[in-house]
Amino acid sequence: MITSGSKAGLDQTAVLRSLPRLDSIPFESQFQYMATLHQGAEENILYVKGSAESMLSRAQRALDGSGQKIRLDRAAVEAQVDAMAKHGLRVLAFAKKHVPTHQTTVDHADLETGLVFLGLQGMIDPPRPEAIAAVHACQSAGIQVKMITGDHVGTAAAIARRMGFRKDRKVLAFTGADLAQMSSSELSNAVEDGVVFARVAPEQKLRLVEALQARGEVVAMTGDGVNDAPALKQADIGIAMGSGTEVSKEAADMLLTDDNFASIEAAVEEGRSVYKNLIKAICFILPVNGGESMTILISTLLGRELPILSLQILWLNMLNSITMTVPLSFEPKSSGVMKQAPRPVNEPFLTANRIKRILAVSLYNWTLIFGIFEWVRQAPWGSIELARTMAIQALVMGRIFYLLSISQLLPSLLAKWSGSKEKVSGAPALAMGIVAALILQIIFSNSTFVNEIFKTAPMSLDQWLICFGASLPMIAIATTSTDLIPLTKFDSAQPSTAEG
Repeated sequence: MITSGSKAGLDQTAVLRSLPRLDSIPFESQFQYMATLHQGAEENILYVKGSAESMLSRAQRALDGSGQKIRLDRAAVEAQVDAMAKHGLRVLAFAKKHVPTHQTTVDHADLETGLVFLGLQGMIDPPRPEAIAAVHACQSAGIQVKMITGDHVGTAAAIARRMGFRKDRKVLAFTGADLAQMSSSELSNAVEDGVVFARVAPEQKLRLVEALQARGEVVAMTGDGVNDAPALKQADIGIAMGSGTEVSKEAADMLLTDDNFASIEAAVEEGRSVYKNLIKAICFILPVNGGESMTILISTLLGRELPILSLQILWLNMLNSITMTVPLSFEPKSSGVMKQAPRPVNEPFLTANRIKRILAVSLYNWTLIFGIFEWVRQAPWGSIELARTMAIQALVMGRIFYLLSISQLLPSLLAKWSGSKEKVSGAPALAMGIVAALILQIIFSNSTFVNEIFKTAPMSLDQWLICFGASLPMIAIATTSTDLIPLTKFDSAQPSTAEG
């Protein structure tokens, strides 16, 4: 507004010098206006700016082009406001009132009547391109994005259309007045179907959050003002703007330092990727250790020779597991992570499919270790040291096949070799981890020094191939469940909720 005044030839310093400010009323969403009292030459002057509704309800007269007071044509002003709002302009209305010179303070009661309408100003804050893209990404991820604003409903709806805030190809908007007349059931339906909520009072923001939560939605609420604090506190995730008030920051769970909606979308994407990598790492470690534990337990109960010695298990857990597990945390984001439906809030970490996979892989690892160990030990060319060495090498190769089944490395290679245009992120850290694991296993079996320490034996090429062949069925076993496989195509998203 100061910039607009400068363009019109007004100088802020000169105006304040000629009309010193005596008092003011800060903006409050409850009243939808702010006012300042200035000292004039003959009378003091109250200047008011705010929503068109608040000004029109308090004004009976207006100034014409020559500065003469005339009867206020409400219908014409409202039509002009609607026309400006449809173009996405944020509309402010201005009014003034003359008061006696002895009045040096201003109160809300002074503004109830007698205002002279001055005019309208339209401003536009165009949506950032990255914010529009972020809204689309959230909607693809099954996140409903809703707009709660104090602006005119026409302005809010126009901005919502530009940003892609649509449900069933339309923008359904409600005003605070509409919400005030709704029952709890009507509000529940409105908050689910509505996209824009305009001219909303602070207590109505809280009602909207509570209504969404009552429907089982997880609500993320953004806000920056003092009046947003109750809704931020009530939301599952309160997100305060970095430029907002200290009260809103204290009430929120997170602080958005750049005030950019795209940062929220990026955080959702990062969180999904971290969660997915965590699941991969745990679902890799559990069956691997499960197979080893079953081997030791069953061998001890049966009173048989251990297929793997404790020192060899230490090698597997300290070196082999680390080289293949740690790189999982560096897996890049999948191109389809924001196209998947949100997981249910009550979904357990270990789902039925994951438990089946862990049990199946654990059982296969145990069978692989026992089978190779017993077969080699009874072979004419075998020995107990060689049997243990080959059992461990077969287990490691099975680990590698299992790792490839849950990582993005294999789909990336297949997509590259097939010339597919589907973008699948590679996993260079995982490839290096597998190479490091293979080098360590070669040293484990073919280094004389290591043979003496870990009671292992050198292996021939034929014996390496036997271990490779025995571990191949892991591919079929590991792919019986699809909840960890990095697919490149996804089902349509089911809605969760984010609100801002």
